[in-house]
Amino acid sequence: MHAPHPANVALVDDHKLFRKGMAEIINGFSGFSIMLEAENGRDFIQKLAPGNLPSIAVLDISMPVMDGFETARWLQEHHPDMKILALSMSDEEETVLRMLKCGVDGYVLKNADTSELRMALEALEANGSYYSSSVTEILKQSLSSKTPAEPELSEREIAFLKLACTELPYKSFAPLLSVSPRAVEALREGLFKKLEVASRVGLAMYAIKKGYHKVA
Repeated sequence: MHAPHPANVALVDDHKLFRKGMAEIINGFSGFSIMLEAENGRDFIQKLAPGNLPSIAVLDISMPVMDGFETARWLQEHHPDMKILALSMSDEEETVLRMLKCGVDGYVLKNADTSELRMALEALEANGSYYSSSVTEILKQSLSSKTPAEPELSEREIAFLKLACTELPYKSFAPLLSVSPRAVEALREGLFKKLEVASRVGLAMYAIKKGYHKVA
């Protein structure tokens, strides 16, 4: 029986010493391998090879030429299946929320323990998202401070939100909702627009806030 292939990771950071140290750490994690390194978003895009893409991009936010915000938006548009883990020194609400709006799937602070970095990468591979407790707190505060008109949701949309809080991949939603895979995509995109969120964690946080899903 063959061992599973390691998940390929791209590391994008303009500080060479930090990047080399990070590459060594991630290569030491079981199941992960650094596929390419880049010093900014443009360098990263130029190094991407169609048909041989990394499954996870670890992005610094503050970079010259093309920063993490621009890079995340570009990846969302051109390679939406690639998972994006933001790695930053900043835990300021404005930076975190702006990065989430750009569509990142996870956010870890640079001063985190290596165990948290490994946990984040494993979570991205297993269920598509990871946010540290401090980032989750920022999300909660942001959601509770906004009081826009409540969007009307159908029973199917609410059922979708409940499933978004589980570890099930989107492709498993179709039989549970008794709809086609294409209808699942339409529901997801419709909820992204209606709730003004850009990722699965945004859907899950909304569901938790509204009591559709109870946190243990």
